[in-house]
Amino acid sequence: MTGPHAGEADTAKKASLTGSRAISVVGQSAPIGPSITKRTLTDVLIAVLSIGCLFAVWEFASRTFGLLLLFPPPTVTLRRFAELMATGELERAGLFSLLRIFAGFFVGSLAGIFLGLLMGSFVNVRAVAEPYVHFFRFVPPLAWFAPVMLWFGSGEVARTILIVYTTIFIVALNAMAGVAAVPRNKTRMAHTFGATDAEVFRLITLPACAPYIFTGMRIALGNSFMTIVVAEILGARDGLGYLINNGVLFLDVALVFSGIIALGILGFLSDAVFSLLIRRFAGQFAPPHSTSG
Repeated sequence: MTGPHAGEADTAKKASLTGSRAISVVGQSAPIGPSITKRTLTDVLIAVLSIGCLFAVWEFASRTFGLLLLFPPPTVTLRRFAELMATGELERAGLFSLLRIFAGFFVGSLAGIFLGLLMGSFVNVRAVAEPYVHFFRFVPPLAWFAPVMLWFGSGEVARTILIVYTTIFIVALNAMAGVAAVPRNKTRMAHTFGATDAEVFRLITLPACAPYIFTGMRIALGNSFMTIVVAEILGARDGLGYLINNGVLFLDVALVFSGIIALGILGFLSDAVFSLLIRRFAGQFAPPHSTSG
């Protein structure tokens, strides 16, 4: 091509090439911050150092102040922990506790989701139920120890009820908050385009509530682990709560610490698995900046 148009074409071609090189340079720029693998290794190293420092302080305090009986050092506690693991007593106790926790947690979560969605969707239901939810969520499970034992005995039903009680109100409040956070313009637009109430709930409200519900369930899972010790005092013959209670009765503080450590480890792993399942099967609904703990 010749003439003035040829000059314009050459100029446009040069600009295009320059822009492509600029994009290429930007795309090849050095990554900002450390890689995910390096960050993970750093986090693990920090955690290990932190635990090591904690054990060192624990050992020093126990031996310096002569509290070996009432405050056994980590060497004694970990030896007791290993003995319980070798006999299988700790694994058995942990399994029974997990079964009770998950049974109560899932029943309480389902009930809490249902109640919270109703409270968030219907003003009259909220007016009736909200005062009870706010009242009972401030009453700890320990306060219901005697009534539950009198009403339901000391079996598995009573223990499950205490964990359900711990779970339901937190999940309900989060589900209700999720419904309240749904932008009203979205629901109005859906109705304008002919969507039914059921379709609006299924396609707009429920997905928008999912991050709130998952957050509430994660908090409730932690509370369920805190309640299991109280629940297993109700005539249980196994479980970590039973193990810890035996340690208190026989002044075996190393046994108490072993049960507490096992409970913490199981709680940490359960939270990590729960977060992983959310990311794996409901990643688009996962809460922002969710971590495994």
